[in-house]
Amino acid sequence: MQDLNEDTLTQAVLNAVSKAGDPRVRQISQALVRHLHAFIKEIEPTEEEWDQAIAFLTKTGQMCSDTRQEFILFSDVLGVSMLVDMINHRLPGDATETTVFGPFYVEPPVFALGDNIRGHLEGTPLRIEGRVLDDNGGPIRGATVDLWHSDKDGFYDLQLLDASPGLAGRGRLTTDADGAFHCWTARPAPYPIPNDGPVGKMLEAQGRHPFRPEHVHFMIAAPGFRTLVTHIFAADGDYLDSDVVFGVKNSLIEPYGVDPQSDALTLQRDFVLARC
Repeated sequence: MQDLNEDTLTQAVLNAVSKAGDPRVRQISQALVRHLHAFIKEIEPTEEEWDQAIAFLTKTGQMCSDTRQEFILFSDVLGVSMLVDMINHRLPGDATETTVFGPFYVEPPVFALGDNIRGHLEGTPLRIEGRVLDDNGGPIRGATVDLWHSDKDGFYDLQLLDASPGLAGRGRLTTDADGAFHCWTARPAPYPIPNDGPVGKMLEAQGRHPFRPEHVHFMIAAPGFRTLVTHIFAADGDYLDSDVVFGVKNSLIEPYGVDPQSDALTLQRDFVLARC
């Protein structure tokens, strides 16, 4: 019989999970036990506090559905989603940095270069343009550029399908011989993540707001290169220093320009893809 106490319990659990036949399962299980036990020893929760923690996780699971994933929000607001992204996208040289994918991607409709992808969205006209380049600065012809963004009130088209005529503020372009792309749309806005569940209550208790700064999503793919998932953030936007999901990187912030012929805003950005 093991004589278990605060000093011996952790090792006993480690010994038990060390019997896992899969080395990766063994590694993950042992790390989980070590860090979870260290966390409990540091904070020394009361039994009531631990009951509250279990209730929080239970309510988080109960909030999940086909259209809502509260555990992803939980991962996002603790910076875990971004940490996983950073670990899995350690890119070389001048390759454009990645950030989180977000929950609002669907395969977008195809547009020709120069088309307007705004659909039924209202707001300030915005021209988006740029080039897709390799790590030597050469153009990548035929790269697929998917882009999507919120409307002027911070809602994505997928959130408004019951009240709107369909997809808007998203499109797929293909770069030309110079690796260039351009389109028209409407300026997006900052928006809050869903905060009516357990994660929202946690943010409130932590003294945090639920907002993401204004941004446009990009997913760029080309044969022989790693697919890039990233955002470009408006330099004059709010919440750049306090993005609730910690997705902002300095290299992904760009100022808007002004088109001299139309007074519309412009967003110019080149992207460098890493080779496979």
